[in-house]
Amino acid sequence: MALSVKRSRSSRHILIASGNPGFQAKMARLLGTAPWKVSEAVGGAEALVRLEETDAGILLLDRHIDDLDYSELMSLIPSQYPDVEVALLDGDNGEVVFPECPSPDSQLRDVYVVLRLQEPCERLPLDPDALATPQLIASAEALPGMLGSSPALQCVFRLARLVARRDTTVLITGQTGTGKELVARGIHQLSSRAKGPLVVVNCAAIPETLLESELFGCVRGAYTGAVEPRLGRIHAAHGGTLFLDEVGELPLSMQAKLLRFLQEGEVQRLGSSDVFRVDVRVVAATNLDLEERVRLGAIRQDLFFRLAVFPIELPPLRNHVQDIEDLARYHLAALCQRAGVPVKGMSVAAVRLLRRHSWPGNVRELQHAVERAFILSEDQPRLLPEHFSLGPRPAGLRKF
Repeated sequence: MALSVKRSRSSRHILIASGNPGFQAKMARLLGTAPWKVSEAVGGAEALVRLEETDAGILLLDRHIDDLDYSELMSLIPSQYPDVEVALLDGDNGEVVFPECPSPDSQLRDVYVVLRLQEPCERLPLDPDALATPQLIASAEALPGMLGSSPALQCVFRLARLVARRDTTVLITGQTGTGKELVARGIHQLSSRAKGPLVVVNCAAIPETLLESELFGCVRGAYTGAVEPRLGRIHAAHGGTLFLDEVGELPLSMQAKLLRFLQEGEVQRLGSSDVFRVDVRVVAATNLDLEERVRLGAIRQDLFFRLAVFPIELPPLRNHVQDIEDLARYHLAALCQRAGVPVKGMSVAAVRLLRRHSWPGNVRELQHAVERAFILSEDQPRLLPEHFSLGPRPAGLRKF
């Protein structure tokens, strides 16, 4: 074997070596959505050649390669390519095997986080709490306008910060009130497009008859009432980010045209044959199960794949109870500041009450509950359990 050439290795370049084409393609798809360059090799011998030829700093090695014994290859890599980190794959079981949660200074750390969040839990052997190490939490700074120290939110922050640097299309999913728009705004603010516009479109709030002209614009006379030409919101987002909220409600009549825009980066105004090229990054959000919508025929499958390049799922509030007190105190401090009064506290019993509630309305429901309690507390220095009315209706208001 020829002596290896000393190279400067890149932690952003991953080499996947597997003889299973389906599994290899799957791994390349999952990792290709994140800020990495991905190369592939069909076996151990080719992996050595690719390491010789490229600057790959990470090797994901299938233990079932046919041409070489993976254990011999694992022992060879440290001496031949000391700057390359290796993790084993199991192409037969679709499993990524990390012997332990990678250390904070390991190049594999980000790989682990992305795969851990995108793969079903049983496919990765470590307990989810392994992500909640102090080192990882410290590195996952909250997004602008958000807070949370729970492992669930830390992983959201981590993924959002990873993808913010790219122009990759992002699909944010989660129940109503979990903060999807805040994540979208955070991604925009952390991106290279931060100085450009962030244009928000609520796909469920615009009548179907007006949606095409709202998105793509129109020329004068394109339809009754179109007395002036106008640019659509996609064009208005040129150089910035387009946030498509409630994208699961998009009517079928609009999906083909939106798909063309996502594929080609072109818009055509209603009533015109002129085509404009635009530079727009798309972030979409929905509280619906888009895969189920695809099965029902309500969402085009090709559009779904275009939107779900990099999915980020926001957890319901009941799944990160440890953040409830901090969120409640944050909203309470903001209310006090706006009202020009000293910051109020919350009793231990009030905090306990908030932590026991199931929060079907998530963070938005918590915010409204704190606001009602703030009003009902009048001049008292802290919120008490009797100030809160947690349920479908603000029943506590009837007592005052």
